[in-house]
Amino acid sequence: MSTLLLLTNALQPSAEVMPALALLGHQVRILPAEGSALLEAPDSDLLLVDGRQDLAGARDLCRLIRTTGTDVPVLLVVTEGGLSVVAHDWGMDDVVLGTCGPAELEARIRLAVSRLQAAHDAADPDAHVIRSGEVVVDEATYTARVGPRTLDLTFKEFELLKFLAQHPGRVFSRQQLLQEVWGYDYFGGTRTVDVHVRRLRAKLGPEHETLIGTVRNVGYRFVLPSKRGLDDPATAEARATQAAEDAANQVPREQNAER
Repeated sequence: MSTLLLLTNALQPSAEVMPALALLGHQVRILPAEGSALLEAPDSDLLLVDGRQDLAGARDLCRLIRTTGTDVPVLLVVTEGGLSVVAHDWGMDDVVLGTCGPAELEARIRLAVSRLQAAHDAADPDAHVIRSGEVVVDEATYTARVGPRTLDLTFKEFELLKFLAQHPGRVFSRQQLLQEVWGYDYFGGTRTVDVHVRRLRAKLGPEHETLIGTVRNVGYRFVLPSKRGLDDPATAEARATQAAEDAANQVPREQNAER
């Protein structure tokens, strides 16, 4: 879900300006289509400028938005007649009809927001790097390290570690991990998660295996290590819980588990 800012002078709710907006799950805020409104405009992922009734004013507003230095995508909302006069120097990122369907509007919003994110990622060389404690996961090169040591992981082991490291401390059930890492179209059982967790812990090594913590009868989480060290009582308890859970879930080696 994105936060959208609709700039319009129409005395109507956003669903009347663009009916498709009412069918999408985005958060929509409305401000007058005036330059002064930009001074107190809240943060948003995308701007919609209503040019259905005052196309010249919408053109000037789009150009003004660009002079502020913001890189937030701007979608200009027009009528079919307006399509014949819009030009690239107006400063908008895309043009959309006010009568477009929800699928088209959603696609245009998604593409505009993703283009901006891609530009930010290209400008920041570490944007694709996930750091949690001593674990460093590089999405661009599909490599993972714990301290100075590079881990030799299969694709699913890498995806599992990446997902858990992105959400340190949050507990995920086995079913949630299957959906997030393996996908909704995967029909294997939750034992697959246990198999991959055991392999991942083995590759992390004895000193770091507790980074993948077990929450009894619930699932797994990524645990940032205590600054008090490996002899800390909480760490010892986590090891004991992990060992008990692993023993309870011990299964024969799965022939179909991805390597």
